[in-house]
Amino acid sequence: MHSVNLITNRFKALAILMISVWSYATVQAQDNSPYSRYGLGDLFSGQNIVNKGMGGFAAAYSDYGIVGAPFNINMVNPASLGFLSNTKNFSNTIFDLGSEVGARTLKSTVNTDKYTSNNAMISYLQIGFPISSTKMEKKGKFWGLSFGLRPLTRINYKVEQNGRISNVDSVNTLFEGTGGTNQANVSTGFRIIGKGKHKNEFSIGVSSGYTFGNKTYSTRTSLINDTVTYYKGNTEVQSRFGGVFLNTGTQYEMHFNAAGTLRLGAYANLQQNLQAKQNTINETFGYDGNGGVIRIDSVAITNDVPGKVVIPTTMGAGFTYQSNNKNWLLGADFEMGNWASYRYYNQSENVINNWTLRAGVEFYPAKSTAANNHYWNYIKYRTGFYYGPDNIKLTEVRYHYAATFGATLPLTTPRYIQSRGEYVAMHTSFELGARGNKQTSQLRENFMRFNIGISMNARWFQKRSYE
Repeated sequence: MHSVNLITNRFKALAILMISVWSYATVQAQDNSPYSRYGLGDLFSGQNIVNKGMGGFAAAYSDYGIVGAPFNINMVNPASLGFLSNTKNFSNTIFDLGSEVGARTLKSTVNTDKYTSNNAMISYLQIGFPISSTKMEKKGKFWGLSFGLRPLTRINYKVEQNGRISNVDSVNTLFEGTGGTNQANVSTGFRIIGKGKHKNEFSIGVSSGYTFGNKTYSTRTSLINDTVTYYKGNTEVQSRFGGVFLNTGTQYEMHFNAAGTLRLGAYANLQQNLQAKQNTINETFGYDGNGGVIRIDSVAITNDVPGKVVIPTTMGAGFTYQSNNKNWLLGADFEMGNWASYRYYNQSENVINNWTLRAGVEFYPAKSTAANNHYWNYIKYRTGFYYGPDNIKLTEVRYHYAATFGATLPLTTPRYIQSRGEYVAMHTSFELGARGNKQTSQLRENFMRFNIGISMNARWFQKRSYE
C-alpha cells in the first residue's frame, strides 16, 4: 500500500505542477490565428504526446510500455485498448494527462509584415483500465476501457483593418472570433490472440460520447471623422452545438519470430450531425473607460435559430514494425478528411478535402531479455514528420508540414519498475513546422509546439492478497 501511495502522490504533485504552469502560460498567452475563422477553427491532431513525437502515426500503434507495462492511451484507434490486461506482473490502470505550449509567427508573402503570438492549453485527460477477467485472459481474450476529455478545434483570432468608404469617411473594422469544439469520450477495445503457430492477434474497438462546442464571430465597424461623431456598429453571431459521435478502429498483429512484429491498423471517425442554436445581434455600441463594450441600441436580435453543424468523416490506415528485441519501432499513417462535406448552417466556409502523411521511429535502449538498472536505458527517443494539404482554402491550397522530436522519461527508478511494474513517466514532444509557402498570396504561418504530459500506471483497481 505504501508503494501505491508513493506513486499516487508523485503523480498528483506532477499534475498540479503541470496544470499550474499551463494556467500561468494561458494568462500570458496572446494567441491570434486568423485562419481559425473558417470551418470549426484550427484542428487538433488528437494524438497522444508519445505519437506526436513520431510524426503522429497512431492507426497501428499499441503501447508496449516500459518492461511490458503500457503507459499511454491511443486516442486515435480504440482497438489498441485491447492491450490493457490484468496480468499479475504489471498493472495497467493508466492516468494520462497532456498539455501544449505553442508559438506562431504570421508573415506576409508580399511585404515584411509579421505577427507573433503564443498559446497554452490542456491537450487531453484520459483514464484507461482492463475490464477482462483473469479467466478470459487465460483464453487469449483481452478487453480494455477508457474515458476522458479532449479538444478537437479552437477558434481565436482578432484582426484589425483600416480603409476608406468612397466619398464618406475612413473606416476601422475589427474582426474577432472565439470558441472551439471539445469531446467527452468513452472507448473500449477487444483483443483476441490466435491459437496458431505464430499466435497472431486481432483487435477491434469503438469510441463514442458527446461532441460539444460554440463559436462567436463579431465585426465591429467605426467611422473615423474629426468633426462628426458616428455611432459604432457591431454584428455578432453566437452559436452553440452538440451531438453524439461514433468512431471505430481495428488492428491486426503478425509475429515473425526473430524478424519482429508487424501490426496493421485502420480507423474511421464517422460523420457527425450536431444540433445547433444560433443568436444574431446587430447593435450600436461604445467603449467604457476600461475598453469594455457598452450597448447603446439594439437594431435587430434573433435568438435560438435552429440548425445543423456537419463534421465530416475522417479515415486513416497505417502500420508499425517492431524489432524482436523491442529496441526499434517504426511506423507510418495516411489519413484523409472529407471536409468538402462540412456544413455550418448549410455554409461550407472555405474548407476542402485534405490528407496527411505521418511517419516516424522510436528507439528504446533497454534490453527486454535482461534486467538493467541504468536509468538512461529506460528513456525512449523519437523523431518523425508529417505533411499534407490544409483543410482551409481561400485562393490557393496551403500545405502544412513539420518535423517532430520526442522522449519519454520514467520518473521512478528502474529497480522499482522491474519489481512492481508501477511508475510515473513524463512524455515530451516538439514540433517545428509551417502552413503555407512563399509562392502563395496568403499569409505564411511558422509554428513551434512543445507538448509535455505525465502518465501513471498503478494497481488501483486490483484486489490485493497477502501470502
